[in-house]
Amino acid sequence: MKPVRFATIGINHNHIFGQTKCLLDAGAELVGFHAIEDDLAQEYAQTFAGVARVDDQGRLLEDGSIDLIISAAIPDERAPLAIEAMRAGKDVMVDKPGMVTLAQLEEVKKVQAETGRIFSVLYSEHFENRATVKAGELVAAGAIGEVVSIAGFGPHRLRASTRPDWFFERQRYGGILVDIASHQCEQFLFFTNSNTADVLFARVSNRANSHTPGLQDSGDIHLATNNVDGFIRVDWFTPEGLPSWGDGRLFITGTQGAIEVRKNVDIAGRDGGNHLFLTDREGVHYFDCANVPLPYGPQLLADIRNRTETAMPQARCFAAMEIALKAQQIAEGQHNG
Repeated sequence: MKPVRFATIGINHNHIFGQTKCLLDAGAELVGFHAIEDDLAQEYAQTFAGVARVDDQGRLLEDGSIDLIISAAIPDERAPLAIEAMRAGKDVMVDKPGMVTLAQLEEVKKVQAETGRIFSVLYSEHFENRATVKAGELVAAGAIGEVVSIAGFGPHRLRASTRPDWFFERQRYGGILVDIASHQCEQFLFFTNSNTADVLFARVSNRANSHTPGLQDSGDIHLATNNVDGFIRVDWFTPEGLPSWGDGRLFITGTQGAIEVRKNVDIAGRDGGNHLFLTDREGVHYFDCANVPLPYGPQLLADIRNRTETAMPQARCFAAMEIALKAQQIAEGQHNG
């Protein structure tokens, strides 16, 4: 079977390394990349030896042998690039957030519908986290009955001195709920099997970084469907002493049990990440998810070949960003300081 050929345009966030590896591990072929920044290009070329750097992104977009364009460009540049790529006949996979305004979302949705191309966002806190994938398997199997509430926590380490200028510019990164909480919005939809949710309340703040007023360092969302309540908390306050960039957690409560996912670290407990705890009528059960397969990459390649939606339904991909963007809008209307 002919391998899916892909190219990279825009490598401004280091999630591009995970995006690329995801596809290579699934059997895709990386044929070239475009990046303006020499330092970023050097690191990418060293990591993926043999890949050619192309000086004009148009050459990649016009290459009929390339099936897929991936990108982790500066967030406000992702939607325009995706639109250009889809109009050039390419499928697209970008880092989160897929866009930074509702207007960009509507334009991407319009072009995706017109072209029939795939627009996918690699939500790494779901698709590249084995414990979260396992939680999905358990919920689908009925291990905790019907889901009634979900709480997702996405703390991150700031490392301000290592961040580029755009990281502190609200209009470029989209706000903390768009940038980080889109992860949790997608997971809420996934675990509730929904393509929509109501934002009941949202708030953003700059609590401890007044010297960078464009940065929002904390945010919350309350959301719900007809049957499930949700809460999301994200921030940039992970302590330096934690052996991970963030103690990401997911709590899923059902009518017959509950699941807690410790995505990256079990504080003062087991080594490594990908820990899952299931509590049901029989007791408490621990799952080491270190070897759980990650299906997103192979499924996306199959979708490209077969024009299917197994990796992530297109509607959910858009809905997750729509919820995050609306929550950001609500939060900034209520509080922006």
